[in-house]
Amino acid sequence: MKQFYNRTISFFNVIESKIAFYPTVLALLGFIFAMVMLFLENRGISKYLIEHMPILVVDNGDTAMTILSALISGLISVVVFSFSMVMLLLSQASSNYSPRLLPGLISDRRHQVILGVYLFTILYCIFVLFSIQPTGDKYQIPGFSVLLGIIATVICIYAFIYFIHNISQSIQISNILQKIFETAKRRLHELIDKEEHDLSEFPNTDDWYEYHSENSGYLQNISFTNLVEICEKEDTQLHILPIKGIFILNGIPLFKSKKELDENTVNRVLSNFNFAREELVSDNYTLAFKQITEIIVKAMSPGINDPGTAINGIDYLTELLGIRMQKKDTNKIKRNDNVYIKMNTVDFEDLIYNIMASIRTYCKHDIIIVQKLLLMFHYLKKQQSEESSYRDVLNKEAANLIKDAEESIKNQVDIERVKKLASTFNLKFQN
Repeated sequence: MKQFYNRTISFFNVIESKIAFYPTVLALLGFIFAMVMLFLENRGISKYLIEHMPILVVDNGDTAMTILSALISGLISVVVFSFSMVMLLLSQASSNYSPRLLPGLISDRRHQVILGVYLFTILYCIFVLFSIQPTGDKYQIPGFSVLLGIIATVICIYAFIYFIHNISQSIQISNILQKIFETAKRRLHELIDKEEHDLSEFPNTDDWYEYHSENSGYLQNISFTNLVEICEKEDTQLHILPIKGIFILNGIPLFKSKKELDENTVNRVLSNFNFAREELVSDNYTLAFKQITEIIVKAMSPGINDPGTAINGIDYLTELLGIRMQKKDTNKIKRNDNVYIKMNTVDFEDLIYNIMASIRTYCKHDIIIVQKLLLMFHYLKKQQSEESSYRDVLNKEAANLIKDAEESIKNQVDIERVKKLASTFNLKFQN
């Protein structure tokens, strides 16, 4: 039952990020609401209102049909325009910033809900329109349902105004960076809060029994609660080999077990690994570093040449790296003082190397960006660090940056300014 619940939650998390999820749900609700209102009409709700509050009810069949037809036509035009705006947003974000931003923009609930409100109202008006009998008397006309359709259309108009405002904000790079940063920051703090500060060594797993993946895709979520229960029941320990968030190919080693497991137990373990075909920052914080790095690199490319955006991206990278320094490179899952699971994570050294390798390639010639990066290293060295080796990594990457800058910057005044900042790290240019 727990495994079924875990798979259901994982499936919901995947489809929730699809752009058609909320529109589909709300469109279905629109159909259901139309059926409910038609049922109430058959019970005489419009008849009652005509007798007590006639101002709220449309009592002419031709008028009701004309109103609903106009509402449906107008709303379909609004839907087409709104979907066109969404596609334009995605196209501009992909070409100007990074294609990796698309899953995050598509999963924006506000856009999905607004499009869903449109579809809700359209389907509602269509089915109410079908129920109108132009030749019937005023007591047979679903007047109150028509009124609700008019009110829903007014709500759609205000939703459209908000949609225009929101989409104009979403395309701004500062807001994109802020959203990526907030999501990654929240995810990092969650991991740090759950991290077990256990000093005991995990056994060497070289001679453990190895089991392979039966699926392919990005390793998105793992149900550690279920895995710990399996470990307790089978009296074993697990070592999860791939780093969460990377693409797993079918048949590669997925985990190791201290004890040999039967086929049924292996299948139960594998059922707690969730794979997806796209990456989300909310599931994998390292993706935020990739996205921000790609935005910086794209901003410094000759075709765009936007140092201001690159500087903003470095500011967000600096704060995220400061938070990452509070997290250990290894992750252990324990219960009742017993360590059951070890999971490989992205080393801080590999993380910052991959970031700086890309940035150095495109930014080493720009004195402003080089100064900003050196200030980033200066800030990070002063932050609280979970492991002392992190500061050695910062010194190493700062030295690499200075070496590349020396080879790329030709102006002597600029070189002297970089040397002055480099003295903060006790590093010198190579002559």
